[in-house]
Amino acid sequence: MARVRRSPATRKRKKKILKLAKGAFGLRKNVYRRAKETVQRALAFATVHRRAKKRDFRQLWTVRINAAVREHGMSYSRLIDGLKKAKIIINRKMLAELAVSDEKAFAALIKKIKKED
Repeated sequence: MARVRRSPATRKRKKKILKLAKGAFGLRKNVYRRAKETVQRALAFATVHRRAKKRDFRQLWTVRINAAVREHGMSYSRLIDGLKKAKIIINRKMLAELAVSDEKAFAALIKKIKKED
């Protein structure tokens, strides 16, 4: 029976880790044992922050909408409630984009909500 040589598989595995650790500082980028620890930690943080990114953006959109709504003499909660009562389906991302880039459209939206009350 032929002998199994594992060096190609090992080399491939190590190269993959070292490639992922490319931007690290010092021995963390070229010593396999240190690089493996660095990459494992980085991937764990990446997973956590992918979740946090969604929360952060929703919070940013809320702040932007609230700031824009207050200029029109209304609160964020009243806006959201008014949108639901007027059966206007628009997500917070689009509301924030309207508030920042198209103030006339945002003002028209608020006027429609005030008219519904």
